[in-house]
Formats: sequence, structure tokens, C-alpha cells
Amino acid sequence: MFAKHKKTISFVVVLVLLIVVIIQSAITGSIKVTPFELIQGLFTGTNDDVAIIKDLRLPRILIALFAGAALSVAGVLLQAVMRNPLADPGIIGVSAGAGFMSILVVSLFPTLYFFVPLFAFVGGALAFFLVYSLSWKSGLDPLRMILIGIAVNALFTGLSQGIGFSGSALTQSMSQTMTSTLTMKKWSDVDVIVLYGTIGLLLSFGVYAWCNYLALEDRTAKNLGVNVNLARFVISLIAVLLASVATSVAGLFAFVGLLVPHIGRSLVGTDHKVLIPFSALAGALLILTADTLGRTILAPNEIPASIIMAVIGGPFLIFLLRKSDRIYGH
Repeated sequence: MFAKHKKTISFVVVLVLLIVVIIQSAITGSIKVTPFELIQGLFTGTNDDVAIIKDLRLPRILIALFAGAALSVAGVLLQAVMRNPLADPGIIGVSAGAGFMSILVVSLFPTLYFFVPLFAFVGGALAFFLVYSLSWKSGLDPLRMILIGIAVNALFTGLSQGIGFSGSALTQSMSQTMTSTLTMKKWSDVDVIVLYGTIGLLLSFGVYAWCNYLALEDRTAKNLGVNVNLARFVISLIAVLLASVATSVAGLFAFVGLLVPHIGRSLVGTDHKVLIPFSALAGALLILTADTLGRTILAPNEIPASIIMAVIGGPFLIFLLRKSDRIYGH
């Protein structure tokens, strides 16, 4: 019974859990309200506690949701392009490149804040180009790509930290981009990630057929009428856009694009028509859960969600590396 309806059950479970965590995250914290008071206060505007939650907690929740969805789908797309489930925006340096460009632009041109995701996209694309081109040697070797990705990630992380230590108050405040702390996020941040994130997610679903074709050998895909090079280029750009948007607003989260797609493939299969939307929901659930736990488990102190993700994702990466001889035909 479960095997027959595994995809449907997986979607329903993730969706129900996501709704539960959203409500729990909204009502839990230094200010506590009941779900009924929250809903009533949002509609009537007469509850001062709900008004505070609306201004401080809801933007944080929405940013966590969109960041998780964007990073997870970016991981799905990068893994399709590289035929490698070890590909992740955080591991291969795309997020670090986007974060560096975000800090650089806001430090030099603070009035361009709303366009930071576009500049972050340039930084992420540069990092991806470096990893892809330097890893190519008669094909893409998973371990070589990871090693070069780690080096590119270290390069851009070091550059970002260098700007952060320049002493400028602006760069110090912007260095929060690198800490993945979702505190003090504003509705203006929500506007940015919702706009660019929605565009990226819609585009990603539009290329699901190409992602399926890229799972085949290049020669087979070409025989089916697919322009493989164009498909890889477009899918890569969408993945970089998603990772860059999430990084520029929410900060650096490693392993999200690694963990969620792998779990998604085991639950809903490898068809990207199903895998992409499932990964978006599961990624949103994962980041929001990590942020809620980090915010409440040691209250009033906070543990950044990125630390929780690192604790979970590190062992998972080791597990995948040990299986790397059986992935995508390698």
C-alpha cells in the first residue's frame, strides 16, 4: 500500500509537517500566542503581541521557507547538470561566490541593495564557472569536483572575511550575510527573496524535462533531439540564480542542496517533474525547522540554523562520499 502511493504520501506528510512547523514557529518564542490568537490578530490587527510577531517573526519565517526551497532546488539542478549527487551550492563554492559579491556591492554601493541578488548571481556564476572548468578532464570526476569546489569556496570565503575585517560598520553589518542568522529580517528582505526566488523556482520547473534528459548519456540525449550544451547552460544559470538569491538574503547554508535532493530521490523517484516541487517543500521544511530549533532550544540565546545544518550535513556528505563509486555510473 505504502509503496504504491509512496509519492503521494511523501508529499502529504511533508506538506502537513510544513504547516505544523510554520504555525509552531510563529507562536513560539519570547512572545507566545495561541494559533487562534495569531490568526485573529493577523486579520483584525488589534493584538499588540501579534503585531510584533508580524513585524519580526513572520519575515524570518518566509525568508527561511524561500531560502530552503531555493537552495534545495538549486542542488537538484546542479546535480542534474553534473550527473553527480555530491554537487551542492554550498560545497562547490557557488554560495560563497554569491556571498562575496553581495558584501562587495553593498559595501561600495549601498543604494543598490534591492539589486544585490543580481550581483550575487554574477558572483555565484563566476564560482560555478571556475569549479566546472577546472574539474573538467575528459569528463567530471565527483571527487575532483568536490576538492576544487572546496578550494573555490575557501577562496571566496576568505575574500568575504577580508572585507568584513576592513573595519567599516557597513561591512560589519553586511557580514551577517556570511553567518546565516535570520534575526532582524525585514519585509523589504522578504520582497527581494520572494520576487527573485519565485522567478527561479518557476523557471526550474520549466526545465524539468531537460533535467530528465541529462540523466542519459550525452549521445543518447542528442539523438532524442536535445541540445545538451544549451540545456546544461540554462539549467546552471537557474541553479546559480536560486543559490545566489538565498545566499544574498538569508546567508550561507551548506548541505541543504545535498541532503534534500538525495532524500527526495529515495521518496519520490528521479523524475524531476516530481522531484523539483518535492525538494522545494522539503527544503523549506528543513531550513525552517533548523531555524526554529536554533531560536528556541537554548532561548534566549540562538544557534544559527547554518550550524545545525552543518552538524546534520557533514556526516551525510561522508556517507555519500563512501558511496561515490556507485553514483551516476562512476
